Amino acid sequence: MRAAATWLTVGATMTALTLFLAPSGAAADADKGVEKGFVSMFNGRDLTGWDGKPGWWRVEDGTITSQSTPEKPCTECNYLIWKDGQPGDFELRLKYRLVGGNSGIQLRSLAIPNWDTRGYQADIDATGQWTGALFEHARAGIAMRGQKVVIDEDGTKHVTALGNPDELAKHIKADDWNDYGVVARGNRITLAINGVTMSDTTDNDKAHAARRGIIALQMHPGPPMKIQFKDLRIKIDKESKP
Repeated sequence: MRAAATWLTVGATMTALTLFLAPSGAAADADKGVEKGFVSMFNGRDLTGWDGKPGWWRVEDGTITSQSTPEKPCTECNYLIWKDGQPGDFELRLKYRLVGGNSGIQLRSLAIPNWDTRGYQADIDATGQWTGALFEHARAGIAMRGQKVVIDEDGTKHVTALGNPDELAKHIKADDWNDYGVVARGNRITLAINGVTMSDTTDNDKAHAARRGIIALQMHPGPPMKIQFKDLRIKIDKESKP
């Protein structure tokens, strides 16, 4: 009986230690299957860690979802803002599905009132014109799909061909899930969809270039549309952390 009691005590101690060392519920679930060095930004169940305009963002079938309809039109842009940091140098990976309309992923951006933003956007649209382009509110399209762009300190832009935009568009699946990759390091931002580089920007503009800011997801005004995001994860370079 004494030996049995001893083993029970040891077992209980090990169980308690395991529980103490293991990640807590949401964090453990969120990080399952995440690539080494990346952390999950979305737990798949609710909008913990995010801040959005009431009534416009929800979790549907494990995805972050926003939708406008004829009965509920979207008349002003609003964004779902990630609350866990304002990273400078990072790599962001996610999956998106857009049906109709326009959306995007804000990065190194500034939050302004009423869940709006200003700054860089990895663009997404149903027409195919903007998907894979780097947009910025003050300068509109900085680098369109198929462009490699270098911007001087005075704002002068130098554009060379990265690829044929129509051929690159063939890698993008309409009304279906796509992988979007954003890499922001120093003055350079590259965007890739389904593993194919879509645009490459080196931004030295003294008036507008940003090196740090919020990450946010866009709900765009206009005709009825539905945007969904899942598998959001980020790897922040250690030297860029505040």
